[in-house]
Amino acid sequence: MNRIFLIIVLAAVLFAGWKQIVFQPAGEAPAPMEALSSAMVESAGGAVELAIGLVGVMTLFMGLMKVAEAGGMLTILARLIRPLMIRLFPDVPADHPAMGAMILNLSANALGLGNAATPFGIRAMQELDRLNRQPGTATDAMALFLAVNTSSVTLLPTGVIALRAAAGSAEPAIILPTTLLATIGSTTVAILAAKGYRRFAPISPTTEVENDKPAKKSQPEETSSLEAAQDSYPLWVSILALVALAALIPVTVLFGKSLSPWILPLLMAGFLVFGALRRVPVYEVFVDGAKEGFQVALRIIPYLVAILVAVAMLRASGALDLLVGALAPITGRFGLPAEALPMALMRPLSGSGAYGILASIINDPTIGPDSYTGVLVSTLQGSTETTFYVMAVYFGAVQVRRIRHAMAAALTADAAGIIFAVLACSLFFT
Repeated sequence: MNRIFLIIVLAAVLFAGWKQIVFQPAGEAPAPMEALSSAMVESAGGAVELAIGLVGVMTLFMGLMKVAEAGGMLTILARLIRPLMIRLFPDVPADHPAMGAMILNLSANALGLGNAATPFGIRAMQELDRLNRQPGTATDAMALFLAVNTSSVTLLPTGVIALRAAAGSAEPAIILPTTLLATIGSTTVAILAAKGYRRFAPISPTTEVENDKPAKKSQPEETSSLEAAQDSYPLWVSILALVALAALIPVTVLFGKSLSPWILPLLMAGFLVFGALRRVPVYEVFVDGAKEGFQVALRIIPYLVAILVAVAMLRASGALDLLVGALAPITGRFGLPAEALPMALMRPLSGSGAYGILASIINDPTIGPDSYTGVLVSTLQGSTETTFYVMAVYFGAVQVRRIRHAMAAALTADAAGIIFAVLACSLFFT
C-alpha cells in the first residue's frame, strides 16, 4: 500500500504540473495546481465528515452483531457448515481442532465479523501446520482454506451497508442479494481452482518430516468455541440450509427492490428477538458492541483521509479522467464502468485503500450510492477480501514460504468475484 499511495500522489502532481506548464487561462477556470490544492483540502475535510457520519451507523451494526454473537449464531452457522467442510477437507480429521477453527473462521466471515474471523483463521493455520509433514510448504488444505477464506460467502456485509447509509443511500441494504450471488459464485470458483491447480504445484516427496511445533495456546473463550464447533447438525439439515440460501438469489433478484426497505428493520428486530430467546441481556450486550463500533469508526479516519486525498488529487489533476476515457469503451461493454476499475484493482491489495475508493465513488454526486456503479463497487467491497493481506498474515503465522498454488487459486477467485458482481448487479438493475 505504501507504493500504491506514493504512485497515486506522484502521478497526480506530475500530471497537474505538466498541465500547469502548458496552461492557458480561460475565464475563471482555476489553474491545474490551484485545483489540485483545493481538492486536497476539501477531500481531507470530507473524509473526516464521512467518518463522523459513519460513527452512528457502525455503532448500530456492531451492537446488533454482538447480540447475535452472544446468542450463539456463530456456533449455529458452524454446525450447519461442518458436514460440508468435512467433505471439502478430507485430509483433515473430522475431530481435529483445525476443522473447528476453520469452521468458526468462515462462519464469522459470513456474518461480517472480521475482528472475530482473523484469530480463528490464524488458529486454523497453526493447527493445519501441525498436520503438515513438510514445514514451510503450504499443504492442499492450507491452500484451499486460504482460497475459500478470501472469497467466503458473505451473508451480512455490515461495514459496507453502514458506509452506504452514511453516504445518504435511500436503500443501503440493497446490496445484500448482489453480494450473496457474487460470493456464492466466487467461493465455488475458489474451491474448483484450489482443487484443480494443486496438480501443477505438487509437494516434493523429499525432506518430509513430522511437524511437532506446539500450537499457540488458546484463550478460554476460544477453546470453548472450538469445542462447540466440533458438533454438527445432520447432513440433510446442512443441505436444506444450502438450498434455502441458493433459493434466496432468484427471489431477491425478482423482488429485491420491493424487499430492500424491509431488510434493515427486520434485521434489527430479528437479531434482538433471537438474542432474547437465547436469554441474552440484549440491551447490555448491544451497548458493549456499540462501543466497539464507535472505536472502529474513529480508527478508520486516518485511512480515509489518506486514500480520499490521493484519489481526489488524481481526479483533480485530470489523470483519472484520462484513464476513464480510455477504458470506458472497453469495460463498459461488459458491465464494468471504468469508474469502478480502481476499486476492482485495489480490493485484493489493500482493504483500507479499497474502502477509501468506495467512499469516494459513492459520495461523488455524479455517481451516488444507489446508481449501478455505486451498487457495483459496494458489492465488490462486500463480496471480496484483501487477498494479499490475508495470505501474508495467515502464512506468516506459521512461517510458510512456499505457498504453491494458493496465490493462483485466490486470485482466480478474486477475478470470479468481479465477474459475478457485474453479473449480479446487471441482473438486479435489469
